[in-house]
Amino acid sequence: MAELRPDFNIAILEKTSKTLQKVRISGGGRCNVTHACFDLPTLLTHYPRGADFLVTSLKNFSPQHTNEWFLKRGVKLKTEADGRMFPITDSSETIAACLEREALRLGVSISLQTDVKSIEKNGDTFILETNKGTLETKTLLVATGGHPKLEGYAWLAKLGVSVVKPVPSLFTFNLPGHPVTQLQGLSVSKASIRVAGFEQITSGPLLITHWGLSGPAVLKMSAWAARYFSEKDYHFEFWVNWMPGYNENQLIAAFKSMAEANPKQWVTANPLFELPARLWKFLCSEAGIGEQQRWAETGKKQWQHLANTLLGHPFIAKGKTTFKEEFVTAGGVAVDFVLPQTMESLQVPGLYFAGEVLDIDGVTGGFNFQAAWATGYAAAEGMLSKR
Repeated sequence: MAELRPDFNIAILEKTSKTLQKVRISGGGRCNVTHACFDLPTLLTHYPRGADFLVTSLKNFSPQHTNEWFLKRGVKLKTEADGRMFPITDSSETIAACLEREALRLGVSISLQTDVKSIEKNGDTFILETNKGTLETKTLLVATGGHPKLEGYAWLAKLGVSVVKPVPSLFTFNLPGHPVTQLQGLSVSKASIRVAGFEQITSGPLLITHWGLSGPAVLKMSAWAARYFSEKDYHFEFWVNWMPGYNENQLIAAFKSMAEANPKQWVTANPLFELPARLWKFLCSEAGIGEQQRWAETGKKQWQHLANTLLGHPFIAKGKTTFKEEFVTAGGVAVDFVLPQTMESLQVPGLYFAGEVLDIDGVTGGFNFQAAWATGYAAAEGMLSKR
């Protein structure tokens, strides 16, 4: 907007002493800028909430547009094997510095440590009371990010904006006291998660932590089932398939082959399917196979039990741990009352929204940032047309 209309007086109000804090900490300090998913229908499948609302904005400002925007400003992005896109510097400071540099170049005013105490509307003018005085504007963009509690949106509700109660969307599963936590630090490149009473199945890398299970497979499930988990007070049963590329018959056939070819080998000492040694030993124990048991001493019943453990290892989660660097909420400004083409509020004309303050959220992998870039672009276009 500043580039197209340099005559506009554009100000960014930042409550803290530093801008773009979430950009700086995202992706472990690397900043997962977007995802290399350039097919719109496929891209939309990565948004548990708000996919229909995002159709127009993601079409007008896609991951390809994001890549081109940064490249034009001297920032090259790279695509990793899983499709995530990062700056080639592997530093989020590269992205933050680019955005700040662009704002400075275009004459955008950035007011730090500016706390907005209240917002009122008088006719077609918004009156903002801040700790540094009063500001007035006819168009106002809210890009404050999400808030974990409904009270955090009270100031918007006071203006007449409808808000959906927020719940956490990206978090890891707590397994207090479960022996699997003794394997903390181990990971598998692909596993799938199934939750009791919930249809969606998610897959991807899985990480064992000192409090339970994490990694993309878990984080994706936490996004899709965010409201379901909230209703269950984060106490639910789920199953991990450690071998999503296999079925029971294939596994049993592999065990039988091992028993015939290597009858004297210890079962637990010779991991199959490239599973980490400690994880294989643990899963064998879960299936009732002793540490000193040889393949010759196993049979079809134990093979079946081991296959079932590999394909559907049961757990009961009790609580959650927020994945702080990628904290996202399901909830916020109800998109039913926002124009998807311009991001303008249907309830409060002249008020616009962008990013996570809206009730839209994506799974982990750069999709939430892409939604922020796309809705921000749509809002800028809408505000330009308004003026």
